[in-house]
Amino acid sequence: MMKIAFLLIPLVYLAGNGYLYWRVLQMAGTLPVWVRCVISVLFWFAAFSLFMSIGLRDSGLPGAFLKAMYLMGSVWMVFLLYSVLLLIVFDVARAFIPSLGPGLKYVLPVTACLLVYGYVNYRNPKVEHVDIALDKPVDGITAVAISDVHLGHGTGVRALKRYVDLINGQNPDVVFIAGDLIDNSVEPLLNEPFAEALDGLKAPMGIYMVPGNHEFISGIEACEAFLAGTRVRLLRDDVESLPCGLQVIGRDDRSNPRRLSLEELLEKADTSRPVLVLDHQPYGLAHADSLGIDMQVSGHTHRGQIWPLNWLTDAIYEQSHGYRKWENAHIYVSSGLSLWGPPFRIGTRSDMVVLKILHEE
Repeated sequence: MMKIAFLLIPLVYLAGNGYLYWRVLQMAGTLPVWVRCVISVLFWFAAFSLFMSIGLRDSGLPGAFLKAMYLMGSVWMVFLLYSVLLLIVFDVARAFIPSLGPGLKYVLPVTACLLVYGYVNYRNPKVEHVDIALDKPVDGITAVAISDVHLGHGTGVRALKRYVDLINGQNPDVVFIAGDLIDNSVEPLLNEPFAEALDGLKAPMGIYMVPGNHEFISGIEACEAFLAGTRVRLLRDDVESLPCGLQVIGRDDRSNPRRLSLEELLEKADTSRPVLVLDHQPYGLAHADSLGIDMQVSGHTHRGQIWPLNWLTDAIYEQSHGYRKWENAHIYVSSGLSLWGPPFRIGTRSDMVVLKILHEE
């Protein structure tokens, strides 16, 4: 099923670009040939610039150039999605109301307004508060859990500093990062003060992170080396005991086929104490719940990031975002503090969660 999806997605992307390109050429039909040639070159450069920026991430090209390509291409993906959807709507409407004329003149301003709304929505993440009462002994603590920050060309140093201030404003005892802290390459993080910004996090019990699939895309060894120079403690199939009594199981990402099973990791933990699992991808939640864990924090889904992709993630995952109390476990799946690629949230919200973990008397 996943292989079919990986084949279909690029085909659908090419088809959407082809359809929009045809409509643009129709609208530009009376312009000189050289102008249409320039439009064609710019159109296809924008269509493929995201993929080129990722492919060239370690090429040594100037970071500003790669960042501009990344931004252009990621914006283009969302522009394409809504332009094509709206054009199809207008094509259907014109069958009943021929006087509407070419749809592109209506679609472009509507799409622009959607993108402005999506950008403003993305810049204002939601802070969720969840109180968790446990029947195992634990000193009361406040934990902030985040995921999917995607530091690099998409989420820069200024955005990271805003997030650090937002997290510190919750006065956490501990911070959990459920993967995909880094985007597609460590290289941009070495050229700007990302490490210094990360070290601005204030959490007396520590900052604990598990890798996500993007840490493996970026090169897991390079990510480990970068994080070793910060206060972030990377857990790869490790168990940490916090001073409050909480047992933190940090699972390596599914990208590692040799990662330990949750059963093997539980054998390393003191299960008479509360057990919190950090696992980037929220698969097998019912199984994790059946093993008697107390809490889990995951990310990865972004909840689709933009409509209608949230319908897809809601269908794929047992729990695609937010808080749910299962039979045994309290599970939170973050839709991501930031995002991957296009800087828009349409139909979804960026979030982080503040967990008040208490012993139920």
